[in-house]
Amino acid sequence: MAWMYLILAGAFEVVGVTGMNKVVKDKNIQSYMVLFIGFIFSFSFLSLAMKTLPAGTSYAVWTGIGTVGGTIIGMLFYGEAKDWRRILFIALILVAVIGLKMTS
Repeated sequence: MAWMYLILAGAFEVVGVTGMNKVVKDKNIQSYMVLFIGFIFSFSFLSLAMKTLPAGTSYAVWTGIGTVGGTIIGMLFYGEAKDWRRILFIALILVAVIGLKMTS
């Protein structure tokens, strides 16, 4: 169950980062709500995961999911570069996260 919490924490981190991008562009109450709700749920699920999983593993996986998710959202919806090197390094982060799961 801890890994499910950790995946949810990473997913909500992506929601929070998306909210940050929306705040920069719109500065309305809905954007701030996405930002705050995303990060509140993210930290809540992260704290639940860390009751079972080591802090280092939890933090690495959480930030990895957030980094990959935020980058993919940026490429798909905000016109960020889709350079092959970015995609290669995203794949490397995913491999590292999977490796941490396999060794925990």
